[in-house]
Amino acid sequence: MNMIPDNPRILLVNDDGVHAPGLAVLEDIARSLSDDVWIVAPEGEQSGMSRALTLTAPLRVQQLGERRFAVSGTPTDCVHMAVQNIMAGKTPDLLLSGVNSCQNIAEDVTFSGTVAGAMQGIQFGITSIALSQAYGFSGKAAIQWETARQHGPGILQKLFSSTWSQDVLMNVNFPDRAPDDVAGVEVTVQGMRDHNVVHAEKRMDLRGREYFWMGFTGKKSDPAVGTDLRAVYEGRISITPLHLDLTHHDTRARLAKALA
Repeated sequence: MNMIPDNPRILLVNDDGVHAPGLAVLEDIARSLSDDVWIVAPEGEQSGMSRALTLTAPLRVQQLGERRFAVSGTPTDCVHMAVQNIMAGKTPDLLLSGVNSCQNIAEDVTFSGTVAGAMQGIQFGITSIALSQAYGFSGKAAIQWETARQHGPGILQKLFSSTWSQDVLMNVNFPDRAPDDVAGVEVTVQGMRDHNVVHAEKRMDLRGREYFWMGFTGKKSDPAVGTDLRAVYEGRISITPLHLDLTHHDTRARLAKALA
């Protein structure tokens, strides 16, 4: 697994949409590795869609340029359309998802469209990597895309020098720091925040009717050493191997014994 050939066929997908600045950064990263780069991305933002499939509406595909397509669906839809239709006949060697305009760490990974795109890639047997650029920690409003752009190619080359199981994707998060201020690279475990970060804010429209807007509180937690949270908080690039098996094996073993 993970033997990436020279000039690999690369599929790019994201959840921020085909016109997102992070996808342009990802294209720069991909083109440092190959000239066989394909983009199949949602026509609009699909953040928080996780592994959603569009099952109750038709999917429409628009070609925007050479090897560049927009799909009226989710990141998972995009991977299906790319592999089974748009790129049919030659499966990609590598799938890169992102670069997301916010970190995907801790419990975020379960509803992230960016991570979901990579999850669908590994289901097709494609080496898949999700990439995200953290922001909001340094107090600056601007996203430091240059950090992902400069460090991305080297990180990928290091990953390619290793091997991992076919049912594993790599979740890479770049910290909210300038490229020269990155404090290193850490292979991490998925963390868990000590509070709920998603908040439904009640608002009022101009007709006096209540509505709610979902968003993130931005409050930091106190994560353990070795977690993706701690690495990104402290300015390191976090690389977390993730897989689809959600079974808690210790509990399964205890239940099997108790119910025997």
